[in-house]
Amino acid sequence: MAGILLVEDDPSVRTALELALSRQGHSVTSYTTGEEALDHIRARRPEIAILDVMLPGIDGVEVCRRIRKLDQLPVILLTARGDDLDIVVGLEAGADDYVVKPVEPRVLDARIRAILRRAESAASDRITFGDLVIDRGALKVTLAGKEIHLTPTELRLLLELVRHPGQVLNRRYLLRSVWDHTHVADSRLVDACVQRVRAKIEPRPAEPVFIHTVRGFGYRFSPP
Repeated sequence: MAGILLVEDDPSVRTALELALSRQGHSVTSYTTGEEALDHIRARRPEIAILDVMLPGIDGVEVCRRIRKLDQLPVILLTARGDDLDIVVGLEAGADDYVVKPVEPRVLDARIRAILRRAESAASDRITFGDLVIDRGALKVTLAGKEIHLTPTELRLLLELVRHPGQVLNRRYLLRSVWDHTHVADSRLVDACVQRVRAKIEPRPAEPVFIHTVRGFGYRFSPP
């Protein structure tokens, strides 16, 4: 069971998701605006936030950006069908995943449980690559002694790449192992997450020394 913050301004969608997620055993707190959601997170942190992109006032993407300034709280965006721009912008803002409307509750529940498994799957050892140190037990990454804050999804992606140093991992494999997805269209999740991880761990993200792109295939972790 997860403590879920749901932010959806459409009353029929909000009520349906509240009922469906509650039946799956989750505890759901819902709001209609981004402002209310941010106040709730500051007062009582949920385990995961589900944000509709098209919210009145502060939209879901901006709420995600503000969450990322405060916390590494997992975030799922609810987006309109075929609105690729919202998806890309939302992922770049730090969202862990997205679900396209109309929302199938079983799909949303599966995505929620997959994200929470990522947060709980860390082992109790440390991995060191020069100045980069990954403490899987503490869910902590440091670079040259400075702590780097990664979301559970970003950490899971980094760990998956680190498990196969020098090997090229294609996007389909990463979708399956990190997101539990198999749909090819979701490959943008991988690219956006790699960009965010690079921005946090690479001295010069435009010239990566840890995570390399193998054009036409995928990504390879090759520490200097």
